[in-house]
Amino acid sequence: MSDIWLSSLITNTPQEGFDLATKMSRVGVKVTQPSAEIRDKLRHDYAENADSLVAASQVIAINFQTVAAANNYWRP
Repeated sequence: MSDIWLSSLITNTPQEGFDLATKMSRVGVKVTQPSAEIRDKLRHDYAENADSLVAASQVIAINFQTVAAANNYWRP
């Protein structure tokens, strides 16, 4: 992945931080499995699996913790 898409973890609001955490998680999947065709083929398997959905939410939550810490938890 040669494009620089993440220049900073700093965001203006917690909502922007959550959006960034979600994007970080999605990009992580793309880096791990670069084939869009394979990702699309596998999507059905995890989209209806509660454990997979909870695991995906956990990855987003961990990334959100990172972004929140980088933003000093949006304290003034």
